[in-house]
Amino acid sequence: MNPPSEAVALLSACPKVTVVSRSSELIDLACGGADSDSFEVSYDVPGRGKVVEARVVRVRNGVSANYEEPYMRRRDPESMVMGDDLPTDKITFKEKYGKDFNGLRQETFAWLKSQELVTFAFRAGKKGMGIDAMVVAPANAGFFALGLALLQEILAIDELPQPYKPQLIIYVAPPFRHTHFNGQQIVVHRRSKELHEIFSYNLYPGPSAKKGVYGSLLNLGEKEGWVTAHCSTAQVITPYDNLVTIMHEGASGGGKSEMLEQAHRETDGRLLLGRNLLTGEQRHVTMPRGCEIRPVTDDMALCHPSLQKNDGKLRVVDAENAWFVRVNHITEYATDPSLERLTAQPPEPLLFLNIDAVPRGRALIWEHIEDEPGKPCPNPRVILPRRSIPEVVDGPVTVDIRSLGVRTPPCTREKPSYGIIGLFHILPPALAWLWRLVAPRGHANPSIVDTGEMTSEGVGSYWPFATGRQVQHANLLLKQVESTPATLYILCPNQHIGCWYTSFMPQWIAREYLARRGMARFRANQIRPARSPLLGYALHDVTVEGANIPRWFLQVDTQPEVGEEAYDQGAAILDNFFKKHLESYMTPELLPLGRWIIECYLSRGKVEDYRKLIASEWMPQQEAAKPAV
Repeated sequence: MNPPSEAVALLSACPKVTVVSRSSELIDLACGGADSDSFEVSYDVPGRGKVVEARVVRVRNGVSANYEEPYMRRRDPESMVMGDDLPTDKITFKEKYGKDFNGLRQETFAWLKSQELVTFAFRAGKKGMGIDAMVVAPANAGFFALGLALLQEILAIDELPQPYKPQLIIYVAPPFRHTHFNGQQIVVHRRSKELHEIFSYNLYPGPSAKKGVYGSLLNLGEKEGWVTAHCSTAQVITPYDNLVTIMHEGASGGGKSEMLEQAHRETDGRLLLGRNLLTGEQRHVTMPRGCEIRPVTDDMALCHPSLQKNDGKLRVVDAENAWFVRVNHITEYATDPSLERLTAQPPEPLLFLNIDAVPRGRALIWEHIEDEPGKPCPNPRVILPRRSIPEVVDGPVTVDIRSLGVRTPPCTREKPSYGIIGLFHILPPALAWLWRLVAPRGHANPSIVDTGEMTSEGVGSYWPFATGRQVQHANLLLKQVESTPATLYILCPNQHIGCWYTSFMPQWIAREYLARRGMARFRANQIRPARSPLLGYALHDVTVEGANIPRWFLQVDTQPEVGEEAYDQGAAILDNFFKKHLESYMTPELLPLGRWIIECYLSRGKVEDYRKLIASEWMPQQEAAKPAV
């Protein structure tokens, strides 16, 4: 495995090392041994005594782990800290704690030397488009190691490509969150020229095994000039054999995993378009047959230069070996039969998190553990290996449509909000880039510890995981958008459209509608500038399989429960949000085109002004009129 010298020292000094070559070898370790059906993950913490972090049970369909503290069941968006002196816009360990990280680093190594450990090699990303890596963790945290081994590509020790030299290493030391960080989830990144170290001081895989590895890929791309996009990707095949590839981006909770699901149906087979929160009225759509969904990526997509063909579209490939699927919306049997069947009787053992299960029972994804009596955990998860997913696409694909998802609250005359986004909006590329700089985290996010207010997930919606400079990522995304003029950009809400509760139905309907349209341009009478320029173009008429979508789902200002005044107040909320978050990008390092786009926004530009800044093959072309530098 050729570990770095510090890893060699602690692996040599510790009482026992278990070296793993396959994820299946971690099942028994996670459960406390081959003869054990349950296991308590605990540590002796100075000053507190025994602290139980998680309880693990062996189930018929894999392993189920539950954290003792509700706080540990979701990712803390403030968990990342930088432990080096390389260029970064993130808070450093020295800034946050008033001392250099090296002292704690040595304490961490000393503690690991006293523990029985597990280690294995894995690959972050894909061969030729990623990083050789390894992990060192306490052996009693076998469920965490199992999650990492499933999510990334674990490599068999006797089959390691040579020369093998880890550029990424993850050290796991759970008790330190109690002894040094007041119980918080903290993950420290320490970069050097040859090695990226991640110190995970908690056992929830989100900030480290998942997003920490993502951060290492973003760091690699920042140095080499490419991006790992935060998105799901699906090949959508219509009943008429038309194929369209949709890449759905967005902050946590923005509907990435849901874009890979079939639309949820009522018991009579209809689609519930929405329920009016004020009147109780329901609107349905009848669609006898939905499109076939071939999943490509769930959360991370490599946009590596070696994949591109310079044909005006982006090509991507999955960066992961398994998917970290949130199932909070699966609240009862038969909500999503295909996902329920896949997880209840999987071809190989799975890891369930925050699912209420008993030893030797069957973990069911609608049985969510409760944070408190009567309050289900909002972030139940299951890790699904790609190879177990039917019709999954393994190779690179060419993207036709890039969608951005936003969680939106209800909007009414009495309580105006930013829930003014219609079923979907068409964005000029320049405006689509602005939305990717701001990336609203949105309403009632179930995936992370949040305040409930609208906050920004930052550039690319992946900024919480990035380690470097945000302006460099803004430039990379801008070059990507500018070089793909044949791509259609849309904006899609979930949860609410005005006063209507919709869940994820807007993006499911948009997917069905756009796939059936294929690559045909929109006619002038089908779209019109939205009342808010930030929303680009609103649809004026949408018909899917003969079912007409009411206009108030397309243009929220036409809802009688909302009206133009409340809509404009909601637009002002969005406008102030954009102003607040775009100012930080106006630095000398920003590309001139990026400065022009932001200045267009600050000068209250109209949708036609954005069209002039970056070409798009989806709309009638106009002569670009860029201001002088």
